[in-house]
Amino acid sequence: MHPVIYREFERICAAQKIRGRVLEVGAVPNERSLLCMASLAEASEKVGINLDGPHTYRDFRILKGNANQMDCFADQSFDAVLCNATLEHDRFFWKTVAEIRRVTRPGGLIVIGVPGYVRGCLDRVQGRLRRLPLLRRLAGHRFFNGLFAATLTYQVHNSPGDYYRFSPQAVAEIFFQGCTDVSVRSVMLPPRLIGCGIRL
Repeated sequence: MHPVIYREFERICAAQKIRGRVLEVGAVPNERSLLCMASLAEASEKVGINLDGPHTYRDFRILKGNANQMDCFADQSFDAVLCNATLEHDRFFWKTVAEIRRVTRPGGLIVIGVPGYVRGCLDRVQGRLRRLPLLRRLAGHRFFNGLFAATLTYQVHNSPGDYYRFSPQAVAEIFFQGCTDVSVRSVMLPPRLIGCGIRL
């Protein structure tokens, strides 16, 4: 996990002062796990779920399971649920998102990171290029406009598959449906979107 992404998760979790049970969807048994964050030092229990398991690492365990159906966890059983760089590999990500909401207690924190796409950097470049006389004449040409109809996104990385990229709107409105205090932040280029919210 890139340090910028790790720091953003750390910042969000530190602000919430998490002391209860924490779940990481897609947890790994190494220092890249979000369950290793200093902000979770006072959590009463830390557990992960992954298709590859079971594992024990430091002060947490990772159960073998599919996050599309987390029957091993009761409704509203976690104070915080974290998930990073997992949903793009999940053929049925909406099932996992529903399960994340199900297992998070009301008032609990949900933080999700995914590769995304955002408007912005190419729009600014396009505006500057259109001011150049030659390019201003080409502005109506379909190939010129095609260059700027695209956006940057993170490379395909099969692990085991790579199916999705998400917009900030999808993160806010779909991942965090039924949540309050929702915020979505784009970090890095190509963009990674990190959203957080409090379950109602």
